[in-house]
Amino acid sequence: MKVLVTGATGNVGSVVVAELLKRGAEVRALIRKPDAAQKLPPNVEVAIGDLLDPVLTEEAMKGVDKLFLLNAVVADELTQALIAYGIAKRIGLKHVTYLSVFKVQEFRDVPHFASKLAVEGALREFGVPYTILRPGYYMQNDIGLKDALTGPGLYLMPLGTAGIAAADMRDIAEAAAISLTEEGHEEQTYDIVASSLISGPGNAALWSQLLGKEVKYTGHDFDQWEKGMRARMPSWSAFDLRMMLQGYFDRGFASTETEVARLTKLLGHTPRSYEAFAAETAETWKS
Repeated sequence: MKVLVTGATGNVGSVVVAELLKRGAEVRALIRKPDAAQKLPPNVEVAIGDLLDPVLTEEAMKGVDKLFLLNAVVADELTQALIAYGIAKRIGLKHVTYLSVFKVQEFRDVPHFASKLAVEGALREFGVPYTILRPGYYMQNDIGLKDALTGPGLYLMPLGTAGIAAADMRDIAEAAAISLTEEGHEEQTYDIVASSLISGPGNAALWSQLLGKEVKYTGHDFDQWEKGMRARMPSWSAFDLRMMLQGYFDRGFASTETEVARLTKLLGHTPRSYEAFAAETAETWKS
């Protein structure tokens, strides 16, 4: 059984590749630039292409059985996803596992959530066997806060105070690999959420303890946060992420015990916690 993985050299896709190989699947990776192949294990097939190019995308799908469909948060995310899905449907792939997002139906005003909701609709409508994964806030996003945490002692993500659902990328990868290598996951949607919620002040307190220094939560001024992010990314992307984070604050993004229990059953273990992720990360930074 051979699986095509899109986004195979990214943070999530690379872990999905590793999990598939661990379970004995053959893997083909769709990458845009040939030099990215050096990031992949040597036993992974490489296909060069771009999801905006239907010809190259179809070429990459020939000879594979299943697809792990991951789209980057880009302005044309919906177009990319529907091209890939449309080709998978036309050539008759046996299964598509799609990486969506938690509570996607409640955030229709967030551009990349709206794109994912539209793709979910297509998956449910057109008859290709599918699994949908809906992760919460990626814990590994906070690795990018290293300089702020270890330097001035600031936790910069405006996550609010109520508590939101988070997901470890390794749990996402395990769920993806299970859905693609085992039976019984057709037409299933799995929420990928940890057993405890996270918040801005809570994360700041945890990092204070782990780093042995005071870490302050910088609050949730979304106008100021968006303005600061425009220096690091395109304006549309800063707006998109601002709408997501403000949505967490305004509408809530909490998981339930039922959702955690269902994921625990799927994985065969308790989902990884933010506390464990942070402790592991802090040890890595210290070493």
